[in-house]
Parts: sequence; C-alpha cells; structure tokens
Amino acid sequence: MMEYPLLLRTFLMRAAKYFQNKEIVSVYPDEVFRYTYADYYKRTCQLAHALDSLGVKRGDRVASLALNNHRHLELYFGVPCMGAVLHTANIRLPEQHLVYILNHAEDKVLFIDEDFLFLFEAIRDKLKTIEHVVVLSQSGAKPESTFPSIYLYDDLISEFPEEYDFPTDISEWDAALMCYTSATTGDPKGVVYTHRGLVLHSFAVGVTLGVSEADCVLHIVPMFHANAWGAPFGAVGLGCKQVLPGREVLNMEKLCRIIADEKVTFTAGVPTIWMMLYDYLEKGGWHDFSSLNAIYSGGAPVPRSLMEGLNEKYGFPIVQAYGMTETTPLALAAIPKSYMTDLPQDKLYDIKSTAGLLPLGLEMRIVNDNGKDVKRDGKEWGEIWLKGPWIAKEYYNDPERSKPAFEGGWLHTGDVATIDEEGYVRIVDRTKDLVKSGGEWISSVDLENTIMAHPKVMEAAVIGIPDPKWQERPLGCVVPVPGETVTEDELKQFLKDKVKASWWIPDRFVFLDQIPKTSVGKFNKRELRDMYASGKLEA
Repeated sequence: MMEYPLLLRTFLMRAAKYFQNKEIVSVYPDEVFRYTYADYYKRTCQLAHALDSLGVKRGDRVASLALNNHRHLELYFGVPCMGAVLHTANIRLPEQHLVYILNHAEDKVLFIDEDFLFLFEAIRDKLKTIEHVVVLSQSGAKPESTFPSIYLYDDLISEFPEEYDFPTDISEWDAALMCYTSATTGDPKGVVYTHRGLVLHSFAVGVTLGVSEADCVLHIVPMFHANAWGAPFGAVGLGCKQVLPGREVLNMEKLCRIIADEKVTFTAGVPTIWMMLYDYLEKGGWHDFSSLNAIYSGGAPVPRSLMEGLNEKYGFPIVQAYGMTETTPLALAAIPKSYMTDLPQDKLYDIKSTAGLLPLGLEMRIVNDNGKDVKRDGKEWGEIWLKGPWIAKEYYNDPERSKPAFEGGWLHTGDVATIDEEGYVRIVDRTKDLVKSGGEWISSVDLENTIMAHPKVMEAAVIGIPDPKWQERPLGCVVPVPGETVTEDELKQFLKDKVKASWWIPDRFVFLDQIPKTSVGKFNKRELRDMYASGKLEA
C-alpha cells in the first residue's frame, strides 16, 4: 500500500472540490450569515497566507477564544493545514487558568471574538508569548485596544490570494490542535491532537454515529471544548451542511427555530442544554423536530427521565455517548444492536441510558482494585482504561501528571463503571466522587439520576460529607423545577423503592437556586464540597 499520510488537508480539499455548493450557516444575534464550501475554502486559503504574514511557522501555537461561528471554523482547518497548531482556549475558564494555558501553550497569535476582547485586556500584561491579536468581528467595528499589533480578521485576510499551496509533507504525527482540560484541582492539563488522530476519529464518528453527506449538522458543543466533539472535522470531510449557532445556543426558542428552519438532522450537547430545552418545551415552547435523526448527549450521564421525556413527548431522539478531552473525545456510544430493536421500550432505555459500546478502533479494560478485569455481569465496578489511535498518550509538557494517567500505555480515565455481557458500559461515578459509607461504595451518579426522575426536581447533585459513624454520607443538593416546592421527606419517600439499598438514601438534602457548573457545563462537585465545608450549604 502507498505510504499516504492521514492529514486534515485531505478533508479540506475534498470539501472544496466536490461540495462547492453545500452551505455553512452562521447564526448571529442580528443576522444569519450563509456561504458555501467554495467560499469557505477561499477564505481558509486567505487565512493561511495571513498566518504566514504574521510569522507563524510550522509547530507554532495559535490560540482562539471564540464561539461557534464561521470564522472559527476557518481556523479549524486554516491553522493546522498550513502546519501550525490551533489551541482552542475555553472562554469560561477562570482568569488564572486562562493565563496559565495561554502561557503554557506558548501561543504566538490570539484570534478572539469581538465580544470577548475584554477577556484579553484584563490579562494581557500577564501573557508572555502573544505577539499578535486578531479580532473575529461580525460588526466590522474597529477594536478599541492599545495593543500594538491588533487586526480585524476580515481586513487582515482580504489582502491575500484565494489559493494556497497547503503543504503535503507534514507528518500525520504532527500536532494539529490542542485543548486543555477544565481542571477542578490544580492547573488545566494540555492534550495535543495529531492529524492522524483527528482523521481516524472522524472516520470513527462517521461509522459509529452514522453521519453522512446528507446530514445537516448543528454544532451545539462549544468549539473550544474537545474539538466540538470532532463534528466539524467529519462534517467538512463528508461535505455536510453545517450550522453554527454562536451565542444563540442558549436561547431555546431560537435553537428550536434553527433546527426547524435549517432542517437539522444531527447535533450533540451536554445534559445541561437538554435540561434547558426540556424546561422550555414543558412550558409550551414551539418546536418542530421532524428533521432530526440523532442527538448525542455526553459530558455527563443524561438522566433517564430526561431522555424518556424528550423522546416520548417531543420526538427528540437522544442517544448517550461517552468521552473526554483525552479521547478526542468519542470512546463509547449507546447504540442498540440490530437484534435489540424489538425489545420492550423499558429494555431499550436500559441500553440507551448506558455509556455505550466501544467503537471500532479502540481497546478497553475495566479494571478492579486488584488490577484484574471486572466480570461482564453489569455489577462489578472498575476503572475504565482505554487505548487506541485517537487516545492521548501524555499531557503536553507535563510529565509529572502524565505518568500515573497513562501508566502502562493505557489512559486511566478515573471513571468507575460496570460492563454487561453484551459489552455495554455503565458509568458508576468518577473515582473522586464515589461516596464511601460504612465501608461500602455509593454511586453519586445513580443517586442523582434517580432523584432527577422526581417530577418536581430539575437538577440534583450528590456529594459525600463527613460522618462520625459511617465515615461519609451522601448529601443531596437539589434544584426544584421553577414554581414547584419539594421537601426532604418527599424525596426520601420517592427513593425508598428505587435505590439499591436503603442506606443509599441521603440523610439530608439542601435546596438551591442552581448547582454550580464547570466551564463545560458539568456539576462542579468540588465547589459544592467547598460550600459545605465553609457552611454555605444549609439543610
């Protein structure tokens, strides 16, 4: 066979040659911007020339602080295809973490949405390597900044030719993108994605999730988080219509209009988004989901009650998947096997509510405390270990934290799970979030999902708190549905016949207006534990 490198360039060139007339739609608060892959290719070529003009060389890191829009999508291919590395920085990180990752990555150029320029101004004196700032502006307004080298994106690239000789001698093992984890302890950890890994991951997404040229892909997952779950790469390579909702992603009415108007077939997001959508629909919100074929949920387990409600009431077909920054991110997907389609609905939801099956191309072990693989009985717990061509092998420039996480050539995920005889994996908890009461483990994830099945509960998070007798006991932190009141006794009664053992039921509940979230929308249990320790959580 030919020695042919797996490069993102091949995806870009395919879209430009064979799907010139397919649309890319970028939604802004005051307008909807549309162009074709032919236009996209020309602007991506201009971007590559502009990077050359700014002195960007192969291997240099180029940062983005941006939402999901067409200019950010141009960066997704323009930067790595010319040989540099795109570092998609998370706009929601605390200031000290944002400073850390931009310095740690040694970013040379920063591309930033005009609405986020204030983030840069607040930290610019702490940044050590940024030489140029390019503002992604839809308004065209001149940026108000005294930074000596600042440009408007459209003005900068407009000076250059619409063709670019993208190099073919890049190694498939060269870095293409990098992303940092959202740390709950310590500094964020950098993960570097190679051209090879991103290409193979894109193939896996297409095969496993069934994406094709006929799909219209709505990018709800932020493009600063784990490659927007890989969807932009596969969508460009396959020639899919793409819709980028920008800041309208949190406006449920507009999101529903976008799905209907653009005839979206495929999208993905975290449970927080689906909770917001369900609340909007339950209040009578307008929707037309007739075009949708598949919605993938990840980042945290989706409550089964939410999955059933969205699917059965509103025809919103959620499928659960599992992954992390270190896995590019697809690692599991809960797709029933062909001979399972005639199962009763409750049995199908048993499968759909798992983390899923391993996709073609990866290896997995689920390992108990003795270092042995757990039984495939759906009961024995162990830590998920992963290996494969789109799994990270280390953290960027961080040998101390890399060693335990990648010991023995496996990624030790820190997620505790079971596996059943069919191979479906069910997440039990993060190792750090398990509650150990009287020497026995309690799954906070199982408890949370069961509590959120109560009709008056919108969100629930469970943390372990010190107990003089039992070492730890679970504390339920609950956000009631707006306009509803729920009591501790109601919840205890509700859980009686629904949990594995009576001692799983929390002795105490606290009721909150909201549960703190991490920068990627997960429940921030560290903050809840800090709140409890400082006396800010009261029963």
